[in-house]
Amino acid sequence: MALEQVNVEYFFRLFYDLFYGTHATALSYASFQSMLAYVWLWIVGIGYALSIIGLLVIVYSTVRLYEIRKREAEYYSTLIPSAETTGGANLRWEHIEKLAGGTSPSEWKEAIIEADIMLDDALLQAGYAGETTADKLKSIDPSRFASLQDAWEAHKVRNQIAHEGSLFNLSETLAQRTISRFESVLRDLKAI
Repeated sequence: MALEQVNVEYFFRLFYDLFYGTHATALSYASFQSMLAYVWLWIVGIGYALSIIGLLVIVYSTVRLYEIRKREAEYYSTLIPSAETTGGANLRWEHIEKLAGGTSPSEWKEAIIEADIMLDDALLQAGYAGETTADKLKSIDPSRFASLQDAWEAHKVRNQIAHEGSLFNLSETLAQRTISRFESVLRDLKAI
């Protein structure tokens, strides 16, 4: 449809007839005002309904958030007892020793990786800062930690296992030596 075919006067006439046209089609100012009041009443009613629903959602969310925070506080305030307080041996370390006593290199590798994870946890609990185990070991003062060199040597073997995977040839002697180094470090940290 081209622009010259649009009859602008026709649209103006429809608009005029809407307000001032014949009595049957005309929309008087009073009827227009009452129609707007009716529409506004519906808008206000819907607004109140949405506000009440929104308020209920906020109250429900706040209550649920309070319950979650309460459960988190209970969960994170529960301390895991150490081996000394329970009077028994550390179950994690027993699992590592069982793996180290195995016959396959894959068990020895798993034992070394588990011991390194345990070392990282023990360093974190001792208050050493760092993102990785190596970062935590770097933050230790060598004069205050006698088995620091053992920790580095054991961690180096763990890194070789992690980076070389199945290509790393782990002998039983190296595995036992590495586990005993982890043991001395963990005993110094009082983790076992």
